[in-house]
Amino acid sequence: MTNPELFELLDRFEHSSLQTLKLSQPGFTLELGRNTAAAPIAAPAPVPVPAVQEDGKTIDAPLVGTFYAAPGPGQPPFAAAGGKVSKGQTVCLIEAMKMMSEVPAPCDCIIEEVLKADGQLAAFGEPLFRYRPC
Repeated sequence: MTNPELFELLDRFEHSSLQTLKLSQPGFTLELGRNTAAAPIAAPAPVPVPAVQEDGKTIDAPLVGTFYAAPGPGQPPFAAAGGKVSKGQTVCLIEAMKMMSEVPAPCDCIIEEVLKADGQLAAFGEPLFRYRPC
């Protein structure tokens, strides 16, 4: 079978209603089949946004990156739920492209809730902490 003949056969199969086709010649076998169980393409699942209480203010991620609650493995976190932090004090690190960025507290406040787990990816503008100003 020549290439033009093969291409014509493939084109005819594609435009036909046949589900399978098998062609055998000495030294050559061709089997064609259609995927009869075509699965519908599903839209990606929506990413849940952490629920933030309306009365609580949040410290949001200034960039996309990996959230780190502590300066290093096995060390205590910069800020924990129930803890008090001062304005400008580092509350976490965000790593992006091997660069560490400190995220400061916007004011003297009490951290009410840590909204991200250590090592999780943080999206730009995503709430990281819920706080109450002092």
